[in-house]
Amino acid sequence: MRCKAVIFDLDGTLIDTEKLYRKYWPEALLHFGYELSDERALMLRSLGRPFAPEQFRKWFGEDFDYPAVRAYRGKLIEAHIAREGVAAKPHAKEALCKLREKGYIVAIATATDPERTERYLKLAGLSGLIPTVISATMVSQGKPAPDIYLYACRELGLAPGECIAVEDAPNGVKSAYEAGLKVVMIPDQTEPEEDLQRMLYACAGSLAEISDLADGMREA
Repeated sequence: MRCKAVIFDLDGTLIDTEKLYRKYWPEALLHFGYELSDERALMLRSLGRPFAPEQFRKWFGEDFDYPAVRAYRGKLIEAHIAREGVAAKPHAKEALCKLREKGYIVAIATATDPERTERYLKLAGLSGLIPTVISATMVSQGKPAPDIYLYACRELGLAPGECIAVEDAPNGVKSAYEAGLKVVMIPDQTEPEEDLQRMLYACAGSLAEISDLADGMREA
């Protein structure tokens, strides 16, 4: 099927914030008396409800207070953003403008709530470029479940096969792949392992490649 829409993950894909979760999850946990390795912090990228709370309980026990730790992590991230701002990933604005000029629909599918998404996009200079924002708060299960991408496709009135998903992390790739979208990965902090590579339509070096990849999508 010909590509009609490109649906972007937010953190680590359009804006350079995924690294903040890698940094501040361990710091938040340490505040509550827990230790989290960097390997485990990487496993949390794009991990949504109910999977993230379940994962923490597996690591730290059934009495782990996920809402309290997550809220503290959120404060640490917001303090960082207040100091440093939010940077767009390289070529983000150009890629979004080029896709829209060519007539592609662009949207976001993110674990971040809609209010923060809009604020982060504004801080990154991307406000107004993406008319449709789909948040995991709108579905029962976040990534790696396919719910958010299936919901996004329904909202756009398109079949999954008419859409490309752009992701940076394994949980997001799995979500889009299971929903039936063509998945382009732009690795942010780790390269895809072999099992993940099989799920990819393409692995790109930057957002600058997305428009050409969308153009190249034809009926199989």
